[in-house]
Amino acid sequence: MTELADRIKQLPPYLFAEIDRLKEEVAKKGVDIIDLGVGDPDIPTPNEIVEVAKKAIENPKNHQYPSYVGMLKFRESVANWYKRRFGVELDPSTEVVSLIGSKEGIAHLPLAYINPSDYALVPDPGYPVYPVAVMFAGGEVYKMPLKEENGFLIDLDSIDKDVLKKAKLMFLGYPNNPTSAVADKDFYKRVVELAKEYGFVVASDNAYSEICYDGYKPISFLEVEGAKDVGIEFHSLSKTFNMTGWRIGFAVGNRDVIAALGKVKTNIDSGIFQAIQEAGAYALDNAERLNAQIIKTFQKRRDQMDEALRKAGFEFNTPKATFYFWVKVPKGFSSAEFTKKLLQEKGIVVTPGNGFGDAGEGYFRISITNPRIEEAVERIRSAAL
Repeated sequence: MTELADRIKQLPPYLFAEIDRLKEEVAKKGVDIIDLGVGDPDIPTPNEIVEVAKKAIENPKNHQYPSYVGMLKFRESVANWYKRRFGVELDPSTEVVSLIGSKEGIAHLPLAYINPSDYALVPDPGYPVYPVAVMFAGGEVYKMPLKEENGFLIDLDSIDKDVLKKAKLMFLGYPNNPTSAVADKDFYKRVVELAKEYGFVVASDNAYSEICYDGYKPISFLEVEGAKDVGIEFHSLSKTFNMTGWRIGFAVGNRDVIAALGKVKTNIDSGIFQAIQEAGAYALDNAERLNAQIIKTFQKRRDQMDEALRKAGFEFNTPKATFYFWVKVPKGFSSAEFTKKLLQEKGIVVTPGNGFGDAGEGYFRISITNPRIEEAVERIRSAAL
């Protein structure tokens, strides 16, 4: 048998695959598992979206290869939504590309810009796909630690200047996975200034912009003057409309970066099934109404989790957005030790902070995509005693 490539050998176990393995072991023992691990909404996709997809599936025109960059109808809906939601003007023909979920686009972008010895700036902790995609492209990963004393924002002043000179990409994501931190315009303005000074591309991951609470509305990186000159933004319908299994997202912004990502995609994939794009266009055209119903459910769960964790004595910041609580592990435990203890002894699945990067040590992430909030927190509390 031919030996595996070095890039595969060097891969750490994919975080959620390893959790699934441990979960299966515990489930075989008959343990009642409450899964607060992956951010996969348990609520069905709104029925209106499903009905649009059903009708579109029956159309023979949708049974052929789709456009590599996406149906113009879908890209127009993206542009219209960005204008309504963020006040950002986009040309649907040149500044929008459809994706088979935002993860796909994030994974492919480094192939367009990274050569061996080039650097990509990656948040730590962060979405595991960022560093893996850079490694697959042959680049060097420079980790930017997200610290509580900085509100889990990247400390832009601390980035090594020699690395900045060799950097081709910066990944960032706010509202943040896993910390749930949010960014403001002042932060993004500084990112734009730095990108212009050193000439790297900014890749903003805004997948959680619509999962927000207490009337707070996260902003887009592209709202900042000059942002479109230096980068693009990724978004996904997965979280916004409970469509994780549909695999549809998009990237928007600088037309040259969009074209570069599109060139990679034309050589690797064949686009999104058009029936799903029609459903996605409907979802975006009716986003305000459809998303509002979804947020009511998660607002209630966010409030329940917040109250229960505080009563149990855990340390954390109340999330303004995302599905996630970023919680400090009890004293005497590492992230991996506590999360393994929770699963094996209490049947609770949460995600160890160090699974998102070295700087995540000392924390664990809870997802509120499960309605058994109070029962779960009681089990977590008892394990910490």
